Amino acid sequence: MNAAGYRYAASDQAFYIPAILRHLDPALFPRDAALIDSQAHLILFDDVMAAIVRATGLSLQHLLLAFYIGTLLLLYAGLAYVAARLYRTQWAAVALAAALTLRHAIAKTGANTLEAYFHPRELAFALGLIAVGAFLDRRWLVALGLVAAAAVFHPTTAAWFAVWLTVAFWAAARHRVTIAIAVTVAAAAIAGLLTLGPLAGRFTTMDAEWRAAIGPKDLFPLEWPLNVWVTNLVALPVIAVGWRLRRAAGLLVPGETALVIGAFGLFALFLVWLPFNIAHVAIAVQLQLSRIFWLLDVFATVYLIWWLGDRPQALRPPLVAAAVVAIALARGTYSSIIEFPDRSLFAVDIQHDDWREAMAYAKTTDPRSGWLADPLHAATYGSSLRAAGHRDVLIEPIKDHAIAIYDRSIAMRVADREKALSVLPWDTPDGARALARRYDLDYLVVDHPVELPLAHQSGSLFIYRLR
Repeated sequence: MNAAGYRYAASDQAFYIPAILRHLDPALFPRDAALIDSQAHLILFDDVMAAIVRATGLSLQHLLLAFYIGTLLLLYAGLAYVAARLYRTQWAAVALAAALTLRHAIAKTGANTLEAYFHPRELAFALGLIAVGAFLDRRWLVALGLVAAAAVFHPTTAAWFAVWLTVAFWAAARHRVTIAIAVTVAAAAIAGLLTLGPLAGRFTTMDAEWRAAIGPKDLFPLEWPLNVWVTNLVALPVIAVGWRLRRAAGLLVPGETALVIGAFGLFALFLVWLPFNIAHVAIAVQLQLSRIFWLLDVFATVYLIWWLGDRPQALRPPLVAAAVVAIALARGTYSSIIEFPDRSLFAVDIQHDDWREAMAYAKTTDPRSGWLADPLHAATYGSSLRAAGHRDVLIEPIKDHAIAIYDRSIAMRVADREKALSVLPWDTPDGARALARRYDLDYLVVDHPVELPLAHQSGSLFIYRLR
């Protein structure tokens, strides 16, 4: 409810769904393959999901819904695991779970504590939280296996948990020789990836044209306003004060101090990374290491809930839990009923009727066809043409700008198409034909009649042939 309901094919699924579809049908996206692969070749998630579809016969819609529900359950399992090791009462665990349903953005990082759709980053985060619980439970191999599993779904999120827990293992004086060997091996593997593997050639500098093509993506912390710095950095004093109060009360548990040291180790890594980001080194920008504040945010919330409802002098734990649950329900009700009244709690398929029918027609056309649509169609109809119609589209700026981070040539392609759209009106006969000639396009989908040969009509949407 706090995420205003589950939606299929929303936001980042504009990338993930086409990446999966390419494995299921190599004939798809012949024009946009380079764009999709510029990010897809860095991850395994699309390969895994395609393999599951082949093995089970499930539709992608139902598979992603199942993974979404599974992710929520794993998130709560991770919170409960950590709470069971740090809190004295189950009421505090209830309060913590309720607090983490209060979806909010980690300022200027592109990450949210919850998403309204399945995102592999959320699943990796859930596995990382369970790994933190396993660390406190001194189940070292389980923690290692969970972080490795998280890397399959979202490598960078797993990497931040790996750093946090590696520093914590070291601080706990556990198996330091083994850790040193593991870190050395990992460093060698990373060096190989950066020189010979899929990350090779990423120590170049992002020039002004590349950065301009990416657009305002909040990738450069030096450009953050002061309030964003305060919002993100406040987690550090909350963690430090919470730890000091627990130590003074004699409530620290084994491994807790090591976790706090690991958390500050994450921030130290951020400070080391920052100069490279300021210098616009490509790999530094692409890593988006500012997302470590997501981990710190959750850890700070753990201490905040302890201070409110679990410390010896705190308010009665049941009252605190009831208050946090009431706040979460009130905000969730507002989001799902008042703010977004048209959204169902679970939208398993495309919700806009006309867009869904138009995209069903698109799937019947030649897979090699190129499509022209409103540049803001993904926001207008809730899903991109690539994800919903399984066809190449001239541009989908909301996602294409994000993918442009990973490859300069893709960034220049996006910039070129946006420049063309700035001088050629895409929804007029002359403009559409000119864009069709320039980019070899076949169809136009638009929400008003145009003097072009009509191929299909879906309610308020018209699909025209461009040649």
